[in-house]
Parts: sequence; C-alpha cells; structure tokens
Amino acid sequence: MTTTYTIDVFSSLDGFGGVNGGDWGGYWGKQGPELLDRRLALYDEMQRMVFGANTYRAFTRLLDLSEEASVNDLWVTRMRHLPATVVSTTLAAPLDWPDATVVSGDAVDVVARLKEESEVPLRSHGSLSMNRALLAAGLVDYLQVTIFPVITGQTGDDPLFAGAADFDLELIDSRTLDGRIQELTYRPSLHH
Repeated sequence: MTTTYTIDVFSSLDGFGGVNGGDWGGYWGKQGPELLDRRLALYDEMQRMVFGANTYRAFTRLLDLSEEASVNDLWVTRMRHLPATVVSTTLAAPLDWPDATVVSGDAVDVVARLKEESEVPLRSHGSLSMNRALLAAGLVDYLQVTIFPVITGQTGDDPLFAGAADFDLELIDSRTLDGRIQELTYRPSLHH
C-alpha cells in the first residue's frame, strides 16, 4: 500500500517562505483564529512528519524544545508530538524531538520507501530543497500552500520553488481563512 505525501508551506504572495529582516513577525503578522484552528485540525490527524536536517535544526531553535510551554500555537506542539523522520547525513540520534528517527541517505530513496511502508500519510512542513527534489521525482501527492496577504520584495527569503522543475497544478481544495489568508491544495504533475 502506498500512502500520500503532502508538502505544507507558508508563502508570501510573491513566493517567499520567510523573511530576512524587517519587522514582520511570525505569520507575517496576519494570523487569526481561523488560521490557527485550521492548522490545529490539520495536525490532529495521525501522520508522519518528514524533515530535512536544516528544517529540523530551524524548528528546534525556533521552538526551544526545552521550553515547550513557551510555544503558543497548539498546532506546533501537536506537530512536535507526531512521529517524524529526519533525512540527514549530518545529524545523529538521539534527536531532541519526542518520536523522531534519523535516516541517512538520499531523500528520494528514503521517502519512496516511507511511502511504501508507512501506515499513515506523510507530511512535510518546510524542507524546501528536499521537497523540490521529491517533487521532481514524482513523490509528492499534494502541495498545500498557505498564502499570506503580503509582498516581501525587499525582505523575502527562502523562495519556495526557485530552481524547481515545471509543474502543472490541479486545484483540489481552497479556503479563505480570517478573510485574508488563502489555503490552496494542489495535485502536482510534471509539465511535459
């Protein structure tokens, strides 16, 4: 049985996953109760998280896992308690994550095997370079992009799809959250 793999990313309207400088704050300062409730519902489902080493490191720095009580967004705490696979040639167990496994090797091979073996869906939040490789290999079933109503032309960092192959996207689901944030779910297929 093959399970699904979903890439889950946040984006500015101009395609950046983060900012370098400026005074934006988390969620570009645009979050509201509908967004946070939706995120909590998404992470309420049993699934396995898949991260690259850089995203795992960024999450552990951001969350300061020794101070979990300081995490205010319940969905992040819920994500942290889901089983996780970290694809890395530089990290070693044990990881500072309750149920994480480090797997060394090429992400394409690791995720192809996980898709065959996992009894629950796979989800990745972030891990941009790893997920671009998985997209190119045809291993991504869904691309979920949450677009925040900002343009970060001067401060945008981490372009989501820079260097990715060309894809056609079939819109599977869309919703507006808090009257301003768009969540779009696509099924990608390599453009020929």
